[in-house]
Amino acid sequence: MQLPQAIQYFTDYLKYQKRYSPHTLRSYTEDLQQLNDYIVKEFGETKLEELTSSIIRSWLASMKDNELASRSINRKISSLKSFFKYHIRTGSVSQTPMTQVTSPKVPKRLPSFVKQDETATLFEKVEFPGDWNGKTSRLLIQLLYNTGMRSAELVSLKESQVDASRKIIKVLGKGNKERIIPVSPALVADIQQYISEKKDMDVSNAGDHLLVTPSGRPLYAGYVYNTVKHYLNDVTTIQKKSPHVLRHTFATHLLSNGADLNSVKELLGHASLAATQVYTHHSIEKLKDVHKKSHPKA
Repeated sequence: MQLPQAIQYFTDYLKYQKRYSPHTLRSYTEDLQQLNDYIVKEFGETKLEELTSSIIRSWLASMKDNELASRSINRKISSLKSFFKYHIRTGSVSQTPMTQVTSPKVPKRLPSFVKQDETATLFEKVEFPGDWNGKTSRLLIQLLYNTGMRSAELVSLKESQVDASRKIIKVLGKGNKERIIPVSPALVADIQQYISEKKDMDVSNAGDHLLVTPSGRPLYAGYVYNTVKHYLNDVTTIQKKSPHVLRHTFATHLLSNGADLNSVKELLGHASLAATQVYTHHSIEKLKDVHKKSHPKA
């Protein structure tokens, strides 16, 4: 089987059977297409079963030479591991060359987050315009901070996923997995008010999407990113000001205020506890600071 055909089979599987998000699907496709482009240039047309660990390592080395970050290289290695795992399962190949490929070490990077007094300023003192953009901006930031959902989950959020009577939101996450997130009565009231005012707009192109642009269309990733960056600029000096920072902030504030790790894991929709443990660093540092200031022998 030629490599491009093998890539197509794999991405179709991710799209139609695994139902991965467009963003995740695009990442896998780009990684594998880059590999194919490299192989065609360096080795010519190559079949799937002809791929060796040496060929793959040469591709990874070329990216390292071009100063691609280790974190990005590891993502491509992860894509390749999934790719070969699929083709082993379908019988296209009998073994994976990835067992002989070593991932480069990645320096630990703690997630950026907004301090609690800064989020208080954001919601209590920052003025949002009274137009539809302002109302949408405020609600999307509230949702990101109060639920910890990802930008892609927010963009695809439907009115039907909000259960006002039970005060919960059903979020459809990675791998089409659903998780339940409790929300405050105040946020439920804001959502209901937004939906009520939306009825006066032409939202025929939005379907059941909760958040819409002034033209009545569903939000898109760029809209969410630009909105978050704009308003975080008013309250914090952290370098990174993306929607994902509000997800980090959600988790960090929960743990700092006594939430247990397993609960935060479920709220974030993490597959393993290891992914959630990165947030404990800030809580530990806070405890160290309290100990240093309060204990006579510290």
